[in-house]
Amino acid sequence: MKVVFMGTPDFAVGTLEALIEAGHEVIGVVTQPDKPKGRGKTLMATPVKEVALKHQIPVYQPKKVREAGFTETLGRLAPDVIVVAAFGQIITKEILDIPRFGCINVHASLLPAYRGAAPIQWAVINGEKESGVTIMQMDEGLDTGDMIDKVVVPLAEDETGGSLFDKLSQAGARLCVKVLKDLEEGNAVREKQPEESTTPYASMISKKMGEIDWNRSAKSIEQLIRGLDPWPSAYTKLQGKTLKLWKAEAQKENVPEGVPGEVVKVERDTFCIQTGDGILKIEEVQLEGKKRMDTAAFLRGFHLSQGERLD
Repeated sequence: MKVVFMGTPDFAVGTLEALIEAGHEVIGVVTQPDKPKGRGKTLMATPVKEVALKHQIPVYQPKKVREAGFTETLGRLAPDVIVVAAFGQIITKEILDIPRFGCINVHASLLPAYRGAAPIQWAVINGEKESGVTIMQMDEGLDTGDMIDKVVVPLAEDETGGSLFDKLSQAGARLCVKVLKDLEEGNAVREKQPEESTTPYASMISKKMGEIDWNRSAKSIEQLIRGLDPWPSAYTKLQGKTLKLWKAEAQKENVPEGVPGEVVKVERDTFCIQTGDGILKIEEVQLEGKKRMDTAAFLRGFHLSQGERLD
């Protein structure tokens, strides 16, 4: 099929590469404009753009796809289908109506659960046992189109936002190739979504979300730590410095005299913090200005006392 691909981050790269490998004619790639990064503010190409250029595929980077001129450009390309994966812009009805098979979206959740911008992180933060990918026919709503196919991906006990990101990227790539074959052969079956999502909306992740409230339970904080790994990370304050927590274990017991945020135990290779419900055993940290390290290495270079409070 003649495919126009719309995507931006690493999550979308696997799907683009799978479409190319499957023999589809990718006639254009649409991705977000290059953004300045680093101290020198050098313009950096998106991961999807880098793959497109490697395969000599024309790249389009409109600030807004709803611009009339860009819609006309897509119309002239005359794709059979537009595949969208983590693109980052709203697709207009004018664009949805261009391809004969419409626009399909590779969404990183088991719709109608976790509609929204950050379904991967929220699945980990909320302690889900499974997630997955849904290929849906796009409509004018936000993740509300008819579902075409799904694949379920179980979450490991130590699943992080990053590890689930990789799993779902690979699963979505394989499923998208299958769905395009089903569309072309007339075997695709569409299922309408219920009007209401089965979970809260998966809103965008922000740095502020990583600030730990020690009044929460140890289990919910541990899930937050995993869900925000590798970005933006969960953090607290220790002796006036930001301390990122990368790995922890929730334990059910409480220390009678401990208050939320208090260091209640310090051992050679770990320390424990009282939460609103249970103890959080810290296994991997990163102090402001330092590298990420296991807690044993951290404690060899930083004096921490029982009774100290984390803000």
